[in-house]
Amino acid sequence: MALQPERGEVQARDAEYHDLARTPRHGYVAFYLWLRTQGLHALIHIGAHGTLEWLPGKAVALSGTCWPEALTGALPVLYPFIVNDPGEAAQAKRRIGALTLGHMPPPMAASAVPQGLTRLEQLLDEYSTADGLDPARRDRLIAAVRAEAQAAGVEEDLGLGPDASPAEAITRIDRFVCDIKESQYGDGLHIYGQAPGEMAGLLAAISARHVPPGPSGSPYRGRHDVLPTGRNLYAVDPRAVPTRAAFAQGVKLAEELIRRHLQDQGDYPRSLVLDLWGSATMRTAGEEFAMALHLAGLAPRWDDGSERVSGFEITPLALLRRPRIDVTLRVSGLFRDVFPGLAQLFEAAAGALALREESAEDNPYQARSPRVFGPKPGLYGMAMTGALEDYSPEGRAAAGEAWLKASEWAIDAQGASHPARAALEERVRAADGFAHVQDLAETDLLLAADYAAHEGGFAAAVAHLGGDAPALYHLDATRPDAPRARLLNEEIARVIRARAANPDWASGMMRHGFRGGAEIAATLDHLAAFAHLTRAVPAHLIDLYHEATLGRDDLVAFLAAENPQALAALQARFRALMEAGLWVTRRNSIAAMMEAGA
Repeated sequence: MALQPERGEVQARDAEYHDLARTPRHGYVAFYLWLRTQGLHALIHIGAHGTLEWLPGKAVALSGTCWPEALTGALPVLYPFIVNDPGEAAQAKRRIGALTLGHMPPPMAASAVPQGLTRLEQLLDEYSTADGLDPARRDRLIAAVRAEAQAAGVEEDLGLGPDASPAEAITRIDRFVCDIKESQYGDGLHIYGQAPGEMAGLLAAISARHVPPGPSGSPYRGRHDVLPTGRNLYAVDPRAVPTRAAFAQGVKLAEELIRRHLQDQGDYPRSLVLDLWGSATMRTAGEEFAMALHLAGLAPRWDDGSERVSGFEITPLALLRRPRIDVTLRVSGLFRDVFPGLAQLFEAAAGALALREESAEDNPYQARSPRVFGPKPGLYGMAMTGALEDYSPEGRAAAGEAWLKASEWAIDAQGASHPARAALEERVRAADGFAHVQDLAETDLLLAADYAAHEGGFAAAVAHLGGDAPALYHLDATRPDAPRARLLNEEIARVIRARAANPDWASGMMRHGFRGGAEIAATLDHLAAFAHLTRAVPAHLIDLYHEATLGRDDLVAFLAAENPQALAALQARFRALMEAGLWVTRRNSIAAMMEAGA
């Protein structure tokens, strides 16, 4: 049993993790070459994902001169992998020939209205019974609801000003409280082998027996076909994406995004940047890409026999019944590699739209420009680590520059990539909004660093270019029947109140010792990254997380015993936020604790 060695320098871990141009350090090479001399029958890699499958070399069909192949040779790699992450499982299959054995996500628990909002919930219930029966009482309740929502920070979470109409305020406050009640979160961590079938798959692989294939996806989003886990994961045929069902769902996502923009701005969005990830596209069979097509007034064309996508169709304006929306796609490195045909299709469709005899008001594609951007070929991720830790204005500018640097390669209709920084900057400056789609119920934007790097990174990029802050949309697609577009600050507030500040979530993590403590500290890291990059996380949300962590004596004692490094990290992170002016607490008790050095 051994820990995977560091690929490069520890302080540059995140920047080097996905860099296919950077060779591994000598100690890393020596470790894997030593393993090959030990007469091993198989290598079981626990923990997704590692660095071996991201070493330099070809993306597929590796040769002996590619680093992953050079280090592992013919050694079988058995790789337990969470069943809802097909993209990175596919990378392990393609580049180290891994047998990826699906395992369950954590079990889900239902959220509840937090203690600080119970009075608000009671007032909303009272209002709903009084509405239409007693106008005078109804008006008094409207004032009471708004006063309570203001005191609890909910009006600030929702961006409701004093001039908001009673109808808008009550509707949005009620919807927010209901969203919290209907939320779910992972109850602790999954323990490998506890789910039926998982260990059987691993034992069969170790015994050199056939492991049957199984699909990947989220069991909490209706994908019951992924059960039982423990099978050899497969993903999708990239040529059949988006499927007909995914396109229908993408239309719903697009209409929900348009609805929210119309509600907030009173007009259709003219230009949007959409954030597309490879794993999500595999899980949903292309719902997010289908959303982009519908926004532009496009639809896929499928072959009747194979159901593969063979082209596109242009929806006439008379049927679309609105202007075409100018869509820019920012695709991840994995999306670029797995779905090259989709990038080409979108660019070809944009070119065809430019030739339509339609007014510029209805068809912004008449202005020719690249519209699909991503990282340089061979590179992945945002390489934003240092900038995420520097809370100064210069650190935020560096984060914005990192987002632009990781997005500045355009992909054309022939599939060729080329640098196009000026075109990217033009698209970013012109954007009315940025949207990311969340399809997994078992995770949220404070459970992984990528959300802040992508969504907050875009906000930092706009600021770095001197632009006005655009609308940042986080589309909740976890319930396919009821997608919901929220502003990013609303989504952060929902996650804090439903999961992060929920004592039951932290108690669930406390069942897992050292690892659970690390997860508690990581949530603050990701919240801090959003506060840093967007400058839009209100202080009361950070107060709530402080009270839920360092404000709990039992949790502090747990961290001190099980993971003192996580405790120190929490204390240091709160202090750094305060010193940078990103958090000015409203609670005297918290201020006293911070002054005392706790």
